[in-house]
Amino acid sequence: MEDLISLPYKRKVLDEWIYASYRMRGVESYTFQFHSHHEYEIYFFCGGDCKYLINNRIYELVPGDIILLDGMTLHKANPWGESIYTRSVLHFSPTWLSDLISTLGIPNLLMPFKKLNNPLLRTRYDENGQYVDGQMKKISGLLTEIDEELQRTGKKSELLEAEVKLELTQLLLAIYKMSKKELAQVNSRKTEKEVHVEEIASWIRDHYTEKISLDRISSELSLSKYYVSHVFKEVTGFTVMEYVMGCRLNQVKFLLEMEPDLSLAEVSSASGFESLAHFSRFFKEKVGITPSRYRKNKLQPATQQ
Repeated sequence: MEDLISLPYKRKVLDEWIYASYRMRGVESYTFQFHSHHEYEIYFFCGGDCKYLINNRIYELVPGDIILLDGMTLHKANPWGESIYTRSVLHFSPTWLSDLISTLGIPNLLMPFKKLNNPLLRTRYDENGQYVDGQMKKISGLLTEIDEELQRTGKKSELLEAEVKLELTQLLLAIYKMSKKELAQVNSRKTEKEVHVEEIASWIRDHYTEKISLDRISSELSLSKYYVSHVFKEVTGFTVMEYVMGCRLNQVKFLLEMEPDLSLAEVSSASGFESLAHFSRFFKEKVGITPSRYRKNKLQPATQQ
């Protein structure tokens, strides 16, 4: 099974989606490219030789390392050497957990993903690392059970889904506690430029489906147009419009997978594109295939990704 890359759990019966892959091994038949996605990600490095690139930062990983990803920042693994590259990955939609988080009264639970700029937590397999590893294994197993029951009965298991949410919440509580010291310090470490870039990025994420211009951003945030353009590029490595288009592309992928009844024109409009022709050209340029082919590929039953 060393060639196995991923056994994703993608369920149209859930409000959003989640998948987990526990201790994937090897890199055959897979190209590790810079990518982004709509979901938060917990990445656990188990073994091998690997550098992890997040935007313009490079982490040289050691077993037990945990990376928390907001999904939107470009990232990729760069495995090398002769040792077998082994890792666990869990993607989840924060929307899927929103009701439970609200009911439990823990609104800050996802702050490590929102505020810490895709941090690395170095556990060296201490007690915390072992707990996170165990929870990821447990969640992966539950998702497999759900999939097997769905295939056997054709029905959604609400009990197992609730169990997944509870186990994921326990995992996120542990991660929040591990990150609490960094969260307490994060505001004092930010420069004025970083604060402004965070405000710009946050505004874009709230408005990327609308008509956006540097003039509008600068006006609404009370910053000069020149400053908005240059500070964003300096801090993130992206132009403002590259970031806007990245947000739109992620939304397109999400809608193509999760809303199969929407037409391409509806997906295009809902993601902020001004015309179907521009949407189709941009998607083909960035993804390498047409939107309709992407949707068809994603909606086919898959055993690996």
